[in-house]
Amino acid sequence: MAKNALSANHPASFEQAMAELEQLVAQMEAGELPLEASVAAYRRGSELVKFCAVQLDKVDSQVKVLEGDMLKPFAVVQDQTDGNDE
Repeated sequence: MAKNALSANHPASFEQAMAELEQLVAQMEAGELPLEASVAAYRRGSELVKFCAVQLDKVDSQVKVLEGDMLKPFAVVQDQTDGNDE
């Protein structure tokens, strides 16, 4: 039942999801979790990744609206002195 409650618990923000995801990854990398808990952590991590991807897509859409779909790549500014400091 705890697994279902954990799965149904959506993070309040992108930052909260990332923090929880980082914690899960650290626990899994450290080998602190037994097999069943590792599977549950992996499942939760997948949910968090999907949540974060949706949040990033929403922000991307908002930026496109704010910029009027006129997003341009950053221009690379080259030093006009050709590296000579003289």
